[in-house]
Amino acid sequence: MKNDDFKELIVGVVLIVLLVFHLNPFGFYMPSAAAMLLLCGIVVLVLIWLSFIWKEKPQDERENLHRLLAGRVAFLVGAGILLLGIAVQGLQHNLDPWLPVALGGMVIAKLAARAYGRTKL
Repeated sequence: MKNDDFKELIVGVVLIVLLVFHLNPFGFYMPSAAAMLLLCGIVVLVLIWLSFIWKEKPQDERENLHRLLAGRVAFLVGAGILLLGIAVQGLQHNLDPWLPVALGGMVIAKLAARAYGRTKL
């Protein structure tokens, strides 16, 4: 299991680096072909990252609690960042529709998972 943790860490770090380069904060490259290559790399790494998350199985109650806590923190941080983006872009009167769609999708998925858990588990 430790080997999978290391692989997941490496994939996460490389994904973050690619996301930063995709933003092109320092104007290093022309955003056409390089951006498309970075975007392809980001998609592949997110799919690999999701495979790690999908196949993880807790060994005991403590590990399950850590997994649930990590999911809760990730949800709250993601929702907070999206909410901040909605507020900033709303004040600029230039709201990207993907921000509320993403936040709404997160909330709907959370509600659906809780309803499923109450009825099936």
